[in-house]
Amino acid sequence: MTVVSQAIAERRDRAFIGHPIGLGWLGATEFWERFSYYGMQALLVLYMVHQLFTPAHIHNVLGFDPFMRFVAMIYGPGQGQVLASHIFGLYTSLVYLTPIGGGLIADRLLGRTASITIGAGLMALGHFLMAFDASFLLALLCLLLGVGMFKGNIAGQVGELYKSDDPRRATAYQIFLMSVQIAVIVSPFVCGTLGEVYGWHYGFGAAGVGMLIGLATYLFGRYSLPRETGRKSVMDPSIDAAAPKLQQSDWVKIGVLVFMLPVMAVSLVGNQEIFNAYLIWSEANYQLMFFGKTMPITWLLSFDAVFSALTMLASLSFWKWWSTRRTEPDEITKMTIGIAIAALAPLMLALASVVVAQTHQKVGLWYAVGFHVINDLGFANVLPIGIALYSRAAPKGMGGMMIGIYYLHLFMSNLFTGWLGGLYSSMAAPSFWFLHVGLMVGAAVVMLVVKFTAGHIIAPAYQKDVLEEEAAAVA
Repeated sequence: MTVVSQAIAERRDRAFIGHPIGLGWLGATEFWERFSYYGMQALLVLYMVHQLFTPAHIHNVLGFDPFMRFVAMIYGPGQGQVLASHIFGLYTSLVYLTPIGGGLIADRLLGRTASITIGAGLMALGHFLMAFDASFLLALLCLLLGVGMFKGNIAGQVGELYKSDDPRRATAYQIFLMSVQIAVIVSPFVCGTLGEVYGWHYGFGAAGVGMLIGLATYLFGRYSLPRETGRKSVMDPSIDAAAPKLQQSDWVKIGVLVFMLPVMAVSLVGNQEIFNAYLIWSEANYQLMFFGKTMPITWLLSFDAVFSALTMLASLSFWKWWSTRRTEPDEITKMTIGIAIAALAPLMLALASVVVAQTHQKVGLWYAVGFHVINDLGFANVLPIGIALYSRAAPKGMGGMMIGIYYLHLFMSNLFTGWLGGLYSSMAAPSFWFLHVGLMVGAAVVMLVVKFTAGHIIAPAYQKDVLEEEAAAVA
């Protein structure tokens, strides 16, 4: 490498706020992909309930009868809001499985660039296919396959921008995930407003356009990304030979971590309901009139994203303050506290439902503020702490696999919440939300039992310097 080319390489390595310029392109691409994903998800249940599953439209969907039978095999029969909840749960759960296949295809066959490009194209096609009743199921299939090819691979390319000992790697993921947070705030405002006010297909179309912009951004910035190395065959024996052998203590640790997955899945039901039955309940129970105009219900999702960012900062600040005065609790304790706090969020909705039933008047949005703040404050101490726990407790050489296993609880939770949300049409609203409270309190109790019976296995005595370093790396 000549002096000039080396100088150019060093300048590119610091060109984006002290990071490689490729991080900027990947962050912008991820923004548009998440814009399209959350914009579509904000509309999905509302669209199914208010239009697609009405008598005038439902029979236009190609292949819908066999698909309904397939969904009924998983959840049982359902129509209207119940069926919408079931389909939403199935779709959002599979979103956390398809990236496993997408990562394998990228690693062994196509490479990350081709996989990401194909994934972005499939997602854009899926959004545009939402414009037609007949292609609804094909649209969902394209979106699932697209997310699978895209989601994990672009995150992998962020890490490939840095050498293994580069301390900027942790900060890079913070910057990368900030683009996700911004997208979650913006997309319900844009796609939700277009969908609810001007027509559902305008909202889905905006999501498709956003994905095309993301694809163009990625291809335009491809020059700034590292070249891909050769891919090993799945039959290469060196892959297995390099893996360390697991000891009995490792298997016990893995067993405890796997046992916790369904517990964490149940603990998430209040949070995962936000894109599902909560939107339908909110339309019927919140006072949404402002100066004679009705606020689109999807705006609540943007407000939730804002509250999520603020409560995350508040939680980090609190534990930093706490650590200067007392011993900071281990991850399981934090998660138990977080679940207990989050259980109070659906309690707010249950109380609001009681007020509505007694007064026959809609409640003000202060109930919404209370619900979202409490929910987000609780889960600021659950989801990121869970990642830290599984990455630290993983046996040597299994960190990546255990993170993948950790995300299986989101698959379980979305699948379960799809069934749970389907009960909304057949239960009184207070009972529906009290059921969520009971499930989450039960999960907190089980987590407490895990702490006292197996905490010494996966969460040994707190070591401040070690955990602070790991928390920074995970963030």
